[in-house]
Amino acid sequence: TEAMDSTKSEPPQGSPELKLVNPSQYRFEHLVTQMKWRLQEGRGEAVYQIGVEDNGLLVGLAEEEMRASLKTLHRMAEKVGADITVLREREVDYDSDMPRKITEVLVRKVPDNQQFLDLRVAVLGNVDSGKSTLLGVLTQGELDNGRGRARLNLFRHLHEIQSGRTSSISFEILGFNSKGEVVNYSDSRTAEEICESSSKMITFIDLAGHHKYLHTTIFGLTSYCPDCALLLVSANTGIAGTTREHLGLALALKVPFFIVVSKIDLCAKTTVERTVRQLERVLKQPGCHKVPMLVTSEDDAVTAAQQFAQSPNVTPIFTLSSVSGESLDLLKVFLNILPPLTNSKEQEELMQQLTEFQVDEIYTVPEVGTVVGGTLSSGICREGDQLVVGPTDDGCFLELRVCSIQRNRSACRVLRAGQAATLALGDFDRALLRKGMVMVSPEMNPTICSVFEAEIVLLFHATTFRRGFQVTVHVGNVRQTAVVEKIHAKDKLRTGEKAVVRFRFLKHPEGVLSATCSLPAFWRGAKLGVARKGQS
Repeated sequence: TEAMDSTKSEPPQGSPELKLVNPSQYRFEHLVTQMKWRLQEGRGEAVYQIGVEDNGLLVGLAEEEMRASLKTLHRMAEKVGADITVLREREVDYDSDMPRKITEVLVRKVPDNQQFLDLRVAVLGNVDSGKSTLLGVLTQGELDNGRGRARLNLFRHLHEIQSGRTSSISFEILGFNSKGEVVNYSDSRTAEEICESSSKMITFIDLAGHHKYLHTTIFGLTSYCPDCALLLVSANTGIAGTTREHLGLALALKVPFFIVVSKIDLCAKTTVERTVRQLERVLKQPGCHKVPMLVTSEDDAVTAAQQFAQSPNVTPIFTLSSVSGESLDLLKVFLNILPPLTNSKEQEELMQQLTEFQVDEIYTVPEVGTVVGGTLSSGICREGDQLVVGPTDDGCFLELRVCSIQRNRSACRVLRAGQAATLALGDFDRALLRKGMVMVSPEMNPTICSVFEAEIVLLFHATTFRRGFQVTVHVGNVRQTAVVEKIHAKDKLRTGEKAVVRFRFLKHPEGVLSATCSLPAFWRGAKLGVARKGQS
């Protein structure tokens, strides 16, 4: 018997329901075409379920049928240049004397127009929860010694090494090859070799946990456009310090997140369970409205990755140790299977627009010149493109040329919407650049503004928020002090109140970013306000 579901519109991360044995040549070609479509929709990834009827009934297949179906799937993958990995097998109870199984298979193929699949994961959590240590263990391939050895390679400044606390934003990469195997620095690879060997890349954005550096964490979340966030909670301290604020930031900016409970080697099992129960209570509260899902097995990790991509309300919870390595593999399985959270249609629409690049970092590299790092909001950027950058203090835009492009420290000729990269600008004067500028196509005729209005929610403030207040506003990659000029229909705001507020930038005008959808504002002495409407 051979049958397959009809080609219907499903989410790209959905699992095609499949039951096939020895298809005819005509049917085989049809299945190959369908696989190409599913890979395109899933931006290079698709999960197949073998042994499931078209209506979702779990019937399973006998051993001979399963072997023949996997062989057919392997031939299909070879035809399109993809690799397959068996994720899990499950036995099902069906009206039959013979044992029957269902098998889930991951099919992965790097799109022809890309070097690798790319997911950006922001790492949040309270100070001393083990964020940098976990990233060091994942990316270096060596367990920690319990005294922070794994995190040393991640720090960018001497004072970070001395204090053991992250104060800046750093990036670390973890690769997976087409067979789902981890590719990291463990075999003395360089970053370029990791990129070449990987078909999927996870870029971790390591953010600061200390309250003193909260503005840096906000900048990382608003500017670098992460696909999702990893919230780290220490098992022995639970929800403490800035954990609630980081959770609030992820919710306000609508960034999907999953939770990792670390340091389970330091405390008793009952303490870990108490921390997990505390997290579950917070996630179920009306303000969060999330569905917690505790991951305790590889089967759970596969299900969590699929559910997390399909529903923004599902929040997987992992419990692990960076010292003993307990349950670390479950997190790797989850990251390997986790599909892109944006579909190919959205990216194609952005690519049709004019070029717009957000400037987040500025460097001077010997023998290269001025280099800027950031994210391409829309359009396509190629080596040799002529762009304009601004606005300057007087509101002008300056011409420049893109000399070369690098993604994850390896050369790249073409940059597409949604991708982060560094662009070399040759001998362009670095003094003319600043963080928060935009590089755009000359045809765009970019808009600049000194005054904008936004609807804000005052989450917390000790007194009242009124006209004349100075606040630090984060809008995409823009971070500048602004003064409150007017609060519409009110004289002042108290904690929990909402209003439309007019702000004026104090120092210089800023470019209006078309891709901005959430506008967080953070001010000294207050906690957080989130603006939800556009700019003027």
